[in-house]
Amino acid sequence: MIERLPQFVILLFSIVWHEVAHGRIALWRGDTTARDAGRLTLNPVPHIDPFGTVLFPLILFMTGSPVLFGWAKPVPVNPLRLRESLKDMAIISAAGPLSNFGLAVVFSIFLRLAVAYGGSGLMVQLFYYGMYINLILMIFNLVPIPPLDGSKILMAFLPEAWAYELARIERFGFIIIFLLLITGFFRFIIFPIATFLMSLLLM
Repeated sequence: MIERLPQFVILLFSIVWHEVAHGRIALWRGDTTARDAGRLTLNPVPHIDPFGTVLFPLILFMTGSPVLFGWAKPVPVNPLRLRESLKDMAIISAAGPLSNFGLAVVFSIFLRLAVAYGGSGLMVQLFYYGMYINLILMIFNLVPIPPLDGSKILMAFLPEAWAYELARIERFGFIIIFLLLITGFFRFIIFPIATFLMSLLLM
């Protein structure tokens, strides 16, 4: 487990970065809820979700998963404080996946530099992992199933009645997501897309 600790650190930083991005954009759009709750910090402690940040990655490690994955506690957002509720929620939601894509680009640059200038094998491996896990986080969060970010982005473009119906399934969202995960959604959908995007970044 010690040898995978750096991977866990990168995962933790990436999911915290994702949530802070949501909170920062919410503040920009007029909602101070995340700031007032102390969630605009990169200190991971306020963001830790006992299952998503600790237990789930541990389960993946114990079962020999090639990639550690997890999530942080969602930052609170009050739509009533936003200037344009539906549009602003879409912008706030998009900030998380976009922040992970930005990190993936940064890690890809570091990876290129490490390879070009003879960086250690561990350094190359960690930069590769940082790029890969951030692409996975981006793609996963763009899936349009509540409460994932993709659903809130989609709602901004749907007729009001359809958006309402999509929002109603949020109580079943984690069940749907879990079923997708155990039926190979990661292996057959998310991993191949992430691998393709990595090849584009490293061209």
